[in-house]
Amino acid sequence: MKRRAEHEAGYVLHTYPYKETSLIVEAFTRRFGRVAMLARGARRPRSAMRGVLLSFHPLRLSWSAPAELGNLISAEWSGGLRPLAGRGLMCGFYVNELVLRLLPRDDPHEVLFDSYGETLSRLAGDGPFASVLRGFEKRLLAELGYAPLLDRDAASGAPIDPEARYVYEPDRGPMPVRNSHSNDLLVSGRTLLDVAADDYARPETRDEARTLLRALIGERLHGQVLHTRTVLKELNDL
Repeated sequence: MKRRAEHEAGYVLHTYPYKETSLIVEAFTRRFGRVAMLARGARRPRSAMRGVLLSFHPLRLSWSAPAELGNLISAEWSGGLRPLAGRGLMCGFYVNELVLRLLPRDDPHEVLFDSYGETLSRLAGDGPFASVLRGFEKRLLAELGYAPLLDRDAASGAPIDPEARYVYEPDRGPMPVRNSHSNDLLVSGRTLLDVAADDYARPETRDEARTLLRALIGERLHGQVLHTRTVLKELNDL
């Protein structure tokens, strides 16, 4: 079934060269989710889309989709964001890679789209960026149907004790520590409650939340490697 979109709010996630003058554009749009489009002639020097199809800038996109790969008709600026730079730029590439790897095509997620725009705005600021990434990771998991259990014990249903430590089982949630093993995902009750409240003021919470959320995302990646994560590891606290 042929679909057509006019002036749809969206962001470019990634582009790939196609033949001599064109691009394949992976975009995240508000009402259609992640879509792939062919931008014919976009690499020509006089193309109206040259210099517009850039990541991290709000756009208005129009396309026709007779098949899975749509044909991009036009791309226009829609407002402006401060450009991402330094660590914020690397965090932006990480966020884009998460959306590319985890979000199915043609699956609308308007709440996640709004969260994505807010995340870019915050990454264009002066930081701290770790809490921005954790918030987006948590929202992404929730939108995919894998919201982490953070406020109660998965075994008994009892409220999380901030003074206790738990083993986090990705498919169940936090469990009381009994006979822990070296590969167990250990997390404090205080960290679980902080993450539930999006409170990353404590250094211990930031460290444990990074390990926890990335482990949960790893479960959804099924062995895929995130290229940007290697760079973020070198930046230590992200």
